[in-house]
Amino acid sequence: MPPAPSPSPSLRDRAYAELKSRIMDLHLPPGHRITERETAAELGVSRVPLREALRMLEAEGLIVLVPRQGAMVAGWSREDIVHLFEVREELEPLAARLAAAKRSEDDLSLMRRCLDEAARALDAGDDSATAAANAGFHRAVLGACGNPLLQEMMAPLDARVQWLFHLTRHRDTREQREEHVRLLGLIERGDGEGAAALYREHVAAGLEPTLAIAETWERFDPVDVTRTRTRR
Repeated sequence: MPPAPSPSPSLRDRAYAELKSRIMDLHLPPGHRITERETAAELGVSRVPLREALRMLEAEGLIVLVPRQGAMVAGWSREDIVHLFEVREELEPLAARLAAAKRSEDDLSLMRRCLDEAARALDAGDDSATAAANAGFHRAVLGACGNPLLQEMMAPLDARVQWLFHLTRHRDTREQREEHVRLLGLIERGDGEGAAALYREHVAAGLEPTLAIAETWERFDPVDVTRTRTRR
């Protein structure tokens, strides 16, 4: 017999993109249970592409799949946050150093655009849009580094970094933008060492405020959350 056809990438990708967007904007908060039947119907897809999308989100650390039980939006522990910051403090300054040497005018234009978007969002009091713009600036620096291996290493962390920006979007975002402006100036001038040093300080300074915010978050046991679902 011929092998069963694989799920349509377009349906899988559509389900993935929609669920990821809902997680990022906190419409689906940490600990939210995802039931296949209701979610598939809501997204207008069958369960096969939905399951593929869920596996993609699991690989990015956004959801937890419990065998024979179901799925839930992942939570964050203190250790999760510390581990992420430890990696960021080493890899993101390297990206900034390389970006100062290799950035193109298009790269710089994208960084400026992210800063402009952050300024408009701050003036409008739109915390979600501010978080998205700040996360976009970090991605733009990485995109300018000109090192595919570093970009590949950082790719699995990108979703978690974006998500953390949204989960902590009530932090002092105006100060974050001012630091981004200083960082852009160093990258524009080609000061790789200065950019790396500032980037390390910038990331490190965010750890304690993030941990303080995380203390207010509810803790979840994925098995307990998914076990309560009605099997369908």
